[in-house]
Amino acid sequence: MKILLSVALGGAIGATARHLVGSQVWTWLAAGFPWTTLAVNVVGSFILGVIVAMTAFVWSPSAPLRAFIVVGVLGGFTTFSAFSLEVVLLAERDRLETAVLYALASFSLAVGALFVGLRLTRWILA
Repeated sequence: MKILLSVALGGAIGATARHLVGSQVWTWLAAGFPWTTLAVNVVGSFILGVIVAMTAFVWSPSAPLRAFIVVGVLGGFTTFSAFSLEVVLLAERDRLETAVLYALASFSLAVGALFVGLRLTRWILA
């Protein structure tokens, strides 16, 4: 029950942060490309890489704390389901090139950000 409550609280925080980022990113960038979802997925992946490296070297969080951060906060913050919907909607609106570009950018940048976060944190801590 403790882990479930941790995930729920973290999810509320992550979803709120995602909303705040979305409202800010949308005002900074031109519409027509899902910049907000791309941004939160890249940032969330980077943070996950940092956390994974830290737990391997210097930090052993309890199960509820790990669930709070990884499943709750980061799960609520990142938006893979929203990403999937946006790719499909772009494709259905005959914007196939944009859909493919967005999918490739999301995948490569998010995975790359996790890798960089992991490596950077390992380098700093080692």
